[in-house]
Amino acid sequence: MNRDDADLQGARPTANHDDASVTGLLRQLSREVPALFTKELALAKAEFQSSLNTLKAGIGAVAGGAIVLLAGLIILLMSAVYGLSMFMAPWLAALIVGVVVMIIGFVMVQSGKKQFEPSHFKPDRTLDALNKDQEALRRKAS
Repeated sequence: MNRDDADLQGARPTANHDDASVTGLLRQLSREVPALFTKELALAKAEFQSSLNTLKAGIGAVAGGAIVLLAGLIILLMSAVYGLSMFMAPWLAALIVGVVVMIIGFVMVQSGKKQFEPSHFKPDRTLDALNKDQEALRRKAS
């Protein structure tokens, strides 16, 4: 017996005549539906909190890594400019390296923006559970 069965066991009607009537079934439904929605709301809240915590951890890791990578990238770009300046004017070497880096950065930003689409934060399990509950209520009401 899982936890959900144990929670609903107290809400199940006893086998007397009144509970078998439509009035009894409606009473039972009026007791079970609020409990069901409370549980679904708790699931949605937990799922949202989990997504938010994952997002926070990801942002922190990306920010820390970006700072370290930026320092290394600046040094590498300086060495590329110094190396090219041996074959051409220093201003032209800096211009070429700058344009190449901007193109690479633009491509990276565009691919990173896809990670922040709203569909990534959709509470799939909660929506699935709500759909199943709705189907169960329809079956029970008919």
